[in-house]
Amino acid sequence: MTVACLESLTFGLGHLVRAADRLGERLLLLTRDPAYYAYELDRLPADALDVVVTDTLDVERTIALLRRTQELRGLISSTDTWTLAGAALVERLGLPGLDPAVLRLTRDKAAVRSRLHDAGLTRGRAIESAGPDREARGLLLKEAGLPLVLKDTAGTGSQNVWLVRDEGELDAALAEASGRALKGRLFAEPYFSGPVYSAETLTWDGRTRLLGVSSRLMSPEPHFREEITAFPVAFPGPQRTSLECWLDRVLAAISYTDRFAHVEFVLTADGPEVVEVNPRIGGALVGEGMCRALGVNVYEAMIEAALGRRPRLMDADLPGGPAVAFVLGYPAAPGMFCGVAGLDRLTGMPGTPAWYPVKQTGDLIEHLGDSRGYAGIVYAEAETAELATHRAVAAANALRVLTDPAGRQALGE
Repeated sequence: MTVACLESLTFGLGHLVRAADRLGERLLLLTRDPAYYAYELDRLPADALDVVVTDTLDVERTIALLRRTQELRGLISSTDTWTLAGAALVERLGLPGLDPAVLRLTRDKAAVRSRLHDAGLTRGRAIESAGPDREARGLLLKEAGLPLVLKDTAGTGSQNVWLVRDEGELDAALAEASGRALKGRLFAEPYFSGPVYSAETLTWDGRTRLLGVSSRLMSPEPHFREEITAFPVAFPGPQRTSLECWLDRVLAAISYTDRFAHVEFVLTADGPEVVEVNPRIGGALVGEGMCRALGVNVYEAMIEAALGRRPRLMDADLPGGPAVAFVLGYPAAPGMFCGVAGLDRLTGMPGTPAWYPVKQTGDLIEHLGDSRGYAGIVYAEAETAELATHRAVAAANALRVLTDPAGRQALGE
């Protein structure tokens, strides 16, 4: 009995394998490049799962491969890049899954915002006439106002996102966007001021359980680079209940009836405002942190959902564990990644800090304005998310991500 995994997030594969084993299933990882999961695969027994190398964006080839897989019972697609391919595979193979139309909607940020605006769940609607000509520019300023955000309807990792605070920045952003290869379309929305959070939810049969909220400390404006995350944020009881009800309404408005969601929102002076809805568990070390802080392997719910079963996590009493925090490690300058200085200093620091590598020596780091630029993650624990953040930041401050600027020229940059 097999559950296929169409690629995966960088971390969490080990938890997924253990979850499949406990539920009597065999995990099959389909990937274009197993090296991407080197950290996880190196820590698993060689026979812990099956790994097949294939072009995972080639839907027809992947369907043919899966049709030859014995006792295939479910498919997991937990990344933004492969969301639509996963939806097509589930539909074509008749496996349990969300309506593909819902998944297509979640990958269109403008369409989600318009749906939420129609449902009265956001004050700002999407403006898709985001062009450099005078008429489009005028309409954009009239409808969105300033400040506003320009972004890609199908963007990921804070890529192709521009904060516009005045008309000069608008002209510069439109010019820069015109030269970018977007994954979707360019659109605009109001900029909502306030701290950013991510709600980690599980929904089944139209009911949503809020598992916790992650903090999202960002770089200074005008960039939206993610830097520090902690889980779970300690909201007062009534505010947490209110957030859970709001999230239930948000997900219901886009017909999101089942599975994990990672809902980014800004907590403004007038209440929460959605940034985006991701139809998956959180990335980086969010899944790892949830397992530790909640005291359960949340990936069992992912396997159960893929099998079409109500996840036991929907109703489980959670034993709890330490709060967690992590800091994304960016170099000071772009170049060839050549290591991390100070790792020996983590020993003995409070919170049992650890370094989780993302880049390998020799990888080129070019983009420092968004999440493509981090080389690894510093993780730490404590009794509260606030204390865990202090410990993770202290540990991260002891490290230096090293790059060789000359490496860019060596690769013809």
